[in-house]
Amino acid sequence: MANELLHLKFDHVFDSDLINEIDKIGVIRTFSKNDIIIDINQPLQYIPLLLSGHIKILREDSDGNELLIYFLEAGETCTMSLTCCMGTSKSKIRAVAEMDSSLIMIPVQNMQSWFHNNEGWRNFILESYQTRFDEMLEAIDNLAFMKMDERLYKYLINKVKLHTSKTIIAKHQDIAEDLHTSRVVISRLLKQFENEKKIKLSRNKIEVL
Repeated sequence: MANELLHLKFDHVFDSDLINEIDKIGVIRTFSKNDIIIDINQPLQYIPLLLSGHIKILREDSDGNELLIYFLEAGETCTMSLTCCMGTSKSKIRAVAEMDSSLIMIPVQNMQSWFHNNEGWRNFILESYQTRFDEMLEAIDNLAFMKMDERLYKYLINKVKLHTSKTIIAKHQDIAEDLHTSRVVISRLLKQFENEKKIKLSRNKIEVL
């Protein structure tokens, strides 16, 4: 099963020998929705490759408030965890399963040797860094330049794209935590969107129109 998913998600990136090696040495882990996959200050000895599902990457301030940085989809890896592993430091992010997800965990030493010896792996890592860097810049721009209503609507649209569904299952409090604001603000803005015919609200459910 893991080998099939590896070929399905990474065949266009890795050669068959590397996929078979990943399948051989990798450790399969499955997580349910809202499970913490990697936590802040956790020592990292493995690199995750996402086989199925979605993961959200969060930062935390000194008061314990979380801020959504970016989402990971199947076929991707978390470059923040890569950076921590390369520097043998502890995780600076929290990775949470957005939905039921499966990953294959690769020992750090393999990741480092492949970077020097396998062009496909090296290109994958470098492209992942670029993608995540661009997303972090976008997150900074959102915080610095966009009003909360714009950030919220963009968040909803990203959720629609991520889940390929116009119906979003989420509590207002969960959205508030992702966007680092209060539930009252989110509820008010969602009601405003509903009045503007942009969304339709029901209990723990948002339909983007």
